[in-house]
Amino acid sequence: MSLSVNTPPADADTLGYLRHHLQELTKCQNTSEHTINAILAGLTAQLQQLTQLITAPAPIVALPLILTFLSPVSSFSLVPSAPSKQQMRPKLLSPLDFSSEWSSR
Repeated sequence: MSLSVNTPPADADTLGYLRHHLQELTKCQNTSEHTINAILAGLTAQLQQLTQLITAPAPIVALPLILTFLSPVSSFSLVPSAPSKQQMRPKLLSPLDFSSEWSSR
């Protein structure tokens, strides 16, 4: 685009300045568009992989069978054993227990 011979120098300078910034903005826009497209391509690939994982049939895994045997002495012992840590823990209150506890106050 060329300027007319009658264009005042101030207008020509302003137009040159605007043209330069328009070119810089166009470069930035193209770079941003390229970045966005690359990100979208990566996300699309990940979405396809997730879709394949979700729709693939679950593999059948054979778990090893572990048998535990109690010795006859420990299973038939007449001496009471000390309570374990799990047995000594207090019972956790359910939400219903809390509501009845607060209503009685």
